[in-house]
Amino acid sequence: MAVALMSITSVSQDVFAEGGMSLTATAEGDNISVSGETASNLTDVTFTVRTPDGANVVSVDQVTPDANGIFGTEFNCSNWKQDGMYTITAQQGTASLYTIELSIEVNEGVATETSTNDSSLIIAEVGVEEAVTTAEEGGLSIAASAIEGSDTIGITGQTSKTNEDVTLTVTSPNGNIVSIDQLRPGSDGSFATDIVIGGQLWSQDGIYTVAAQQGNASAFKDSVEVDVLDGLVVPEFGTIAAMILAVAIISIIAISSKSRLSIMPRY
Repeated sequence: MAVALMSITSVSQDVFAEGGMSLTATAEGDNISVSGETASNLTDVTFTVRTPDGANVVSVDQVTPDANGIFGTEFNCSNWKQDGMYTITAQQGTASLYTIELSIEVNEGVATETSTNDSSLIIAEVGVEEAVTTAEEGGLSIAASAIEGSDTIGITGQTSKTNEDVTLTVTSPNGNIVSIDQLRPGSDGSFATDIVIGGQLWSQDGIYTVAAQQGNASAFKDSVEVDVLDGLVVPEFGTIAAMILAVAIISIIAISSKSRLSIMPRY
């Protein structure tokens, strides 16, 4: 009787997180046209225009980006009484990556003919999460993939138990359970679901833990972590940060050695 040795590997694909937004303002006469692009089309873009002294708001607007993240609006400045540089702010949420400010000069209700732009759009590799479980009786593994600025976390997994449901639990940074779900694996042992972020339970910023479990055996338990800010996913750069820290420590040690630095007093 043969005993099957099964290795189950679940690897999420490289995820490229598009973050931030770009903004362009074109002024001519009493018309100011503003257009932009955002990596997150899940929330509206709010516009505010402030006077040169910053004391008053002369115009506000709110637009919904299309499916490609494109948005735009127009302002009429003929009634703007104060001369000088007016500040146009486009914002989604409170994250600095999704806040852009541009300045347009207006004198006697007429905008100086100009075109200005700014951008915080980035494309950064979030990274690859990999979990490997090898055992004679099989095992379970999961992986998470999410795009920065999204309110959805994609969960994929694999298990050697195809006749038992997988229980998914999401825990907030303070330890509270924010979501519970049960999935039935396919005949090949694979399973997948989307977890939607939102609501009062997701109001805390920080690391949320997604845990999958079948029974009590450790081989059938796995978890992944996702960073959430302002109700949206932000990318993880833990590995890169650790590498930078390691290089910094090595450099300090090397410099100290060459300089023969000593914390002990010499007499």
